[in-house]
Amino acid sequence: MSASQPPRTADVPTLLVKIFGKDRPGITAGLFDTLAAYSVDVIDIEQVVTRGRIVLCALITAPASGAEGALRATVHTWTESLKLQAEIISGIGDNRPRGSGRSHVTVLGNPLTAESTAAIAACITATGGNIDRIFRLAKYPVTAVEFAVSGVETEPLRTALATEGAEIGVDVAVVSAGLHRRAQRLVVMDVDSTLIQDEVIELFAAHAGCEAEVAEVTSRAMRGELDFEQSLHARVALLAGLDESVVEKVRAEIRLTPGARTLIRTLKRLGYQVGVVSGGFTQVTDALQEQLGLDFAAANTLEIVNGKLTGRVVGEIVDRAGKARLLRRFADEAGVPLAQTVAIGDGANDLDMLNAAGLGVAFNAKPVVRKAAHTAVNVPFLDTVLYLLGITREEVETADGGDGH
Repeated sequence: MSASQPPRTADVPTLLVKIFGKDRPGITAGLFDTLAAYSVDVIDIEQVVTRGRIVLCALITAPASGAEGALRATVHTWTESLKLQAEIISGIGDNRPRGSGRSHVTVLGNPLTAESTAAIAACITATGGNIDRIFRLAKYPVTAVEFAVSGVETEPLRTALATEGAEIGVDVAVVSAGLHRRAQRLVVMDVDSTLIQDEVIELFAAHAGCEAEVAEVTSRAMRGELDFEQSLHARVALLAGLDESVVEKVRAEIRLTPGARTLIRTLKRLGYQVGVVSGGFTQVTDALQEQLGLDFAAANTLEIVNGKLTGRVVGEIVDRAGKARLLRRFADEAGVPLAQTVAIGDGANDLDMLNAAGLGVAFNAKPVVRKAAHTAVNVPFLDTVLYLLGITREEVETADGGDGH
């Protein structure tokens, strides 16, 4: 048989050896030392340890004719000596092939209840999917578990689980399985109420004493009476005459969203490129880019003449369409296919960007945005986005040296 051809096990007699009991060092080595005496081949192995209890499964070829009874007796004697239990099941061949259509389903709960887990599992089954494996990604600040699902295509599964997750109050993300999940990616996020907890225009307005007027213009835009560009010009006009020294004051007032530093630091260590696009102002995003080591940043620019804000913006306007355009530009500059991009945002002006990205994440977003995005995160920790990419809390903490958020 050539090296390129996998061994055929479809018609080969096999044994499934299951070991369970109190975990301790050496169990895995001990089992395979015991099996080695019977010259069997290992086809598959699965091991799980939960709260100090081990479940170890080994699928092996059956031993030579007449030796199966001895193998069974030897395994049972060995497990009894360690106060473990064993079950050995005869069969033919390998595990049955997984169905076509493979997806990773990440579920975030705070807490994750048995009721919601049952609902998610039932929904997967109802779509024709099969749960092949489940494991925990994180236990804090939220509980995050991942289901490996086969037998159903990603899009119908995502649609069904998005509806179910919204009804039961848990966040569910569905992404296609495959090598691309570990490939280099680009992550682009909104700034106001996403990367930071604040709305930058409101911070400037507070220094100008026109918070109420700015809030009224914002409300008109939300009611559809003004588009984003109109509302931007109307709000910025209210800042006319402010001294440019207010820029440093606003920068000092910015509050990063919990988990923001951890998210960016972890992504950068994994080789991802990270950028921000904002309907706010370069006077703030440029500082954030330097502070956080971002690869890309784009926003509107407040005009400053003779040390005073003029009440105008200059250059390209970053609006809803502009954010999607910038995502594509960043992806092109980063050499990352658009399908390998992740976009994160909270507002309606982020929707084009979220829909253009390979994975659009609505972060504590308005209902209309949650409904339209690929997935939603409704907990106040930005680093939970890492779990949607299959990165575990343990991996984050190992990279951080235990820094946490």
